Amino acid sequence: MSDALTKTTRINLLFDFYSPLLTEKQRTFLTYYFHDDFSLGEIAEESGISRQAVYEHIKRAEQTLNDYESKLRLLENHERRMACLQQLRDSAAQSEPDAQRLRALIDQMAELI
Repeated sequence: MSDALTKTTRINLLFDFYSPLLTEKQRTFLTYYFHDDFSLGEIAEESGISRQAVYEHIKRAEQTLNDYESKLRLLENHERRMACLQQLRDSAAQSEPDAQRLRALIDQMAELI
């Protein structure tokens, strides 16, 4: 995966966790830029501000998301849970005794996540 795609994916995941903590403007600009793939110029035109102002708003919003993650670690913990869940699934696929029960428990856990 390219660095830009990796960054976009990370920002979108952080946005999923922390968007309620952002301002309306931060949510709007991040949605336009990372989700809807608008250019800085398109966002500037839509918002009636300069491209530089849009860029600064997006950078500040990204930093805010990263600050929340460094303190709350919701994305990190989610990724760890998902990795653990996958290990459980892999183990259940290889295990003969009680494998069906184990798979059912894993599915229940997945629903909770």
